[in-house]
Amino acid sequence: MADDPVPLVNRLRAARGFVFDLDGTLVLGDRNNQGLTPLPGAVDLLRWVAGQGLPFAVFTNGTTKTPQQLARTLRSIGFALPDDAVLTPASSAATVFARRGHRRVLVLGGDGVTEPLRTAGLDVTLPDGRPAEVGAVDAVLAGWYPGFTLPALEAACHAVWSGARLYSCSQSLFFATAGGRGIGTSRAISAMISSLTGARTQLVGKPSRAALSTAARRLRVPASSLVVVGDDPELEVPMAHRGRALAVAVSSGLGGPESYRHLPPERRPHLHVSGVDELLSVCRTAVA
Repeated sequence: MADDPVPLVNRLRAARGFVFDLDGTLVLGDRNNQGLTPLPGAVDLLRWVAGQGLPFAVFTNGTTKTPQQLARTLRSIGFALPDDAVLTPASSAATVFARRGHRRVLVLGGDGVTEPLRTAGLDVTLPDGRPAEVGAVDAVLAGWYPGFTLPALEAACHAVWSGARLYSCSQSLFFATAGGRGIGTSRAISAMISSLTGARTQLVGKPSRAALSTAARRLRVPASSLVVVGDDPELEVPMAHRGRALAVAVSSGLGGPESYRHLPPERRPHLHVSGVDELLSVCRTAVA
């Protein structure tokens, strides 16, 4: 729980929107984001938030599926939410690329990365094993890519050597699954490219400002008026602090209370609960 409950209650009452993590916060699935199961209280919490007239977004760093596919999956297991309530790093990447004038992107990933970029009007190219023929691209984006190969690495390096900027959907070591920690691919892939080219990897997923800004714009709510809820000590809490949002940590995924005890107060969650079922009880009490 929070150290100072009165300001917390006031901030919960004043909240104008919520941003939820997915894996380890609302659901648990396998290492390929299949077989998702709602965590206790998750379906009820999103229903309660909507019933309060508050907008919400589900922002996952996973890019195995498109936001629309994830929304359909979540609806099939009991969540009530529209397609546009789900965001991924591909969503924030599209915003970043448009702002920076990137038009052609070499993607190291599957449909979960390529389709949101194409929908945003970007020209997406894939590594084809012929690095000399990839051509000039503005950006290289690494996402979920378990089929990553040496030819794909060569293609990406040649693109960066030719002037493309290097981006990663996630720099997390792990993500939460029902079977324990799963290893993400974005960090490993971008690390290889960076090691060979010397390029700096730029993050478009959580906990970047770009990710929170994308969610805030989607909800039409200032970042400082959001409640950000997640399980990863390296993602949601730091992102919330960067946007002056209310940071809520749950212990149902990667991080328990011990994950934050060594941190200074300004980097700890404003509220730490066992899971979203406890968060729902806190929210109901706060607005009663």
